[in-house]
Amino acid sequence: MKIRNYWNLRDFGANLWENASRPKRVAIALISIGFVALLPFMGASFLATPIASYDAVLVYPVGMFVLMSLGLNIVVGKSGMLDLGYVAFFAIGAYTMAILGTTTKLNTWEVMPIGIALSMIAGVLLGIPTLRLRGDYLAIVTLGFGEIVRLVLLNSSWSKGPNGIANVPMPPNIGPLKFELENQKVFFWVVMAMILLTIWMIRRLTVRRPGRAWEAIRQDEDAAELMGVHTLKYKIWSFTLGAAVGGAAGVLYASKNLYIAPEMFTLNVSILILACVVFGGIGNIWGVVIGATILGYLPDRIRFISDARLLVFGLVLVIVMNFRPDGLLPRKKREKAIVKREANA
Repeated sequence: MKIRNYWNLRDFGANLWENASRPKRVAIALISIGFVALLPFMGASFLATPIASYDAVLVYPVGMFVLMSLGLNIVVGKSGMLDLGYVAFFAIGAYTMAILGTTTKLNTWEVMPIGIALSMIAGVLLGIPTLRLRGDYLAIVTLGFGEIVRLVLLNSSWSKGPNGIANVPMPPNIGPLKFELENQKVFFWVVMAMILLTIWMIRRLTVRRPGRAWEAIRQDEDAAELMGVHTLKYKIWSFTLGAAVGGAAGVLYASKNLYIAPEMFTLNVSILILACVVFGGIGNIWGVVIGATILGYLPDRIRFISDARLLVFGLVLVIVMNFRPDGLLPRKKREKAIVKREANA
């Protein structure tokens, strides 16, 4: 029996969704959203982690990882560009919230568009001179950008250097919903709303001109250029939108954590977010969500085994990548090509 036969349940689910009518799809989506929204109330002892409550872990790392992975998936999965400095946009959003929140009377929702705008500007400024590069060269430049941002934050007086910024204000209440450190359900619902908004944006763009241009660039940039696609423009679009999502996540993270410092925005965060994208399935929104959920929750759930948890984490990645080299839920077009290639072999 071939390994992929064990994934028939997944194929059955995909076919069920594709063959369902629009009302049924809407019903399935609403039921799924309702189930996820109730997750903070399901914090049973076997779900809670040794160092944090269940609803806290749902916000960070799980919710934040899902949100940032969706942003990085626009760059890596849709456009085929390897970005190893994605944490820089996360840091820009977080420090925007921390600085403006502690020095002005602006609240989280008022700082949010400013953090997104600054992250997008950083994406444009980085993208214009560097997105003419490809492959490993682009990866090295983005890696360097991430480290430059971290070192600037580490050695600047306005960012308070290695001491970081404390007393970041929490978001104001949303009607009867109160943001509390002890009860982070409202934080989770806000992150969930941002995730849904990001998914909606990606799906809308995918079926329009930018999405088709990204697909052409990912497949063959030279051919896309010859066919009249303005590759640099659409690559900057991709980079900027991904940066916007990272900046939004950073703003909310600073408000949730109440304290930020440069060591929170290291290369390891970029690598882990990239691992979520690859693990779930590059280019597949739902695969990325599942991958980020697993890789965000697993390390905290097994934290009781101390450093050995890194071994378990690595083994999970190795095993899944051997059985599913294109991720848990690979892109539909990619999966069809793999099946066709194996059938002709």
